[in-house]
Amino acid sequence: MKYSKILISLVLVLQMGTLFAQDLNEGIVSKVSEYNMVYPYTQKPLGYAFDALEPSIDAKTMEIHFSRHHLAYVNNLNSALEKSSESNMKLLSIFLSMSKYPMAVRNNGGGHYNHQLFFEMIAPGGANMPYGNLLAAINSTFGSVDKLKEAIFTAGKTQFGSGWAWLSVNKDGTLFVSSTPNQDNPLMDITPKQGIPVFGIDVWEHAYYLKYQNKRADYLDAVWKIVNWTELERRYNEALKALGK
Repeated sequence: MKYSKILISLVLVLQMGTLFAQDLNEGIVSKVSEYNMVYPYTQKPLGYAFDALEPSIDAKTMEIHFSRHHLAYVNNLNSALEKSSESNMKLLSIFLSMSKYPMAVRNNGGGHYNHQLFFEMIAPGGANMPYGNLLAAINSTFGSVDKLKEAIFTAGKTQFGSGWAWLSVNKDGTLFVSSTPNQDNPLMDITPKQGIPVFGIDVWEHAYYLKYQNKRADYLDAVWKIVNWTELERRYNEALKALGK
């Protein structure tokens, strides 16, 4: 009887994993902007000066974050896939079956993708408030922009250790907030809540420690002053199109 219960539990776990893996599929993900990211991976130019986000994020943090941390993920991902027969796969396709890959691919693949998005989402020159379809979806799902900010603040503040806080689009087209540890993201099949990221906040200490020390909450508040809502609106509409909504 005891072994039967254990067997049933294992079956349920496997079934849940299958359901998560089926949450997104190749056809959907192939319509997302970064789908063509493939080995050998390269780092896109930042697109603005290191001091362009001050005072929210200081120039030295941006320089180290981009020129050292992100670049290291790119180089390490290339090294991890250099002799792999699957190096010709699109990175986002790898995410859909990440559970089959070693930690070096998971950590560095996520680190590359996550940072590329982050540096485009916090950028000068875009709208400083949500608008259009994304604003309507935020109000419908969360009640207000302030309630969305509270949800993401909580996700980022309570993420134990290093990780990310996300705003993503579910397969049914609705928005949800989540967090992931380390360099995981909502596109990976190992993530309990899968979706297409619209916004992600890096809560690794290297993203804020020079200016904010251990005050992650202050950093999370400051990030909203530099969000490029034009980019988030574009990503939201892209996600809806990918999902056929």
